[in-house]
Amino acid sequence: MLLTPEQRTKLDETNDTLFYQQPRFVTHVDDGFLAQLTALYRDLLPTGGRILDLMSSWVSHLPPEVEYSWVEGHGMNAAELAQNPRLHHFFVQNLNAEPHLPLSDNDFDAVVNTVSVQYLQRPEIVFAEIQRVLKPGGVAIVSFSNRMFYQKAVQVWRDGSDASHVELVKGYFRFVPGFTEPEALVRQGHRVGWWESLLGQAQGCDPFFAVMARKA
Repeated sequence: MLLTPEQRTKLDETNDTLFYQQPRFVTHVDDGFLAQLTALYRDLLPTGGRILDLMSSWVSHLPPEVEYSWVEGHGMNAAELAQNPRLHHFFVQNLNAEPHLPLSDNDFDAVVNTVSVQYLQRPEIVFAEIQRVLKPGGVAIVSFSNRMFYQKAVQVWRDGSDASHVELVKGYFRFVPGFTEPEALVRQGHRVGWWESLLGQAQGCDPFFAVMARKA
């Protein structure tokens, strides 16, 4: 078993649809994190490829100068997804209620998931679905920091550390047959001192983590 029933629990067990019904037109990590994420996408996502942005919102953080043939969006709030200029199409689905994706096999060159993996209660099914919809050789990129909606994150994430989160997501990939060995990119955030703050030189301080694997 990947996770115990207790590890899958949330402090707020009400329907996730209610929690996400109001749009939030904000970013949940700082500019430094987002710049690193866009740079990673620029390196790994193929120009002209088909991209699935899983658990997306009003922005996908894709490189603005790169064109993709199709960007499919998924999320929990239709108003947010409708405002995302990079999406060619989107659908709304609660993955904790229905983790199977209404998408074809071997259809995407990449699947990306940004600062949302901590909310998955059945990650083994979702990651199996990611593997299913990827083309052979396609890449999955799961990025996260140390922020979360605490009441909606699963217990195993709430109780963990940055290092254990990286190993946990690696474990999600390893649990599913057909992924290559996952790799992690870890960049600790810059701590802002009082002198930098005084001079207005404060930089983004969110730590950046990404775990990546390809469909074998």
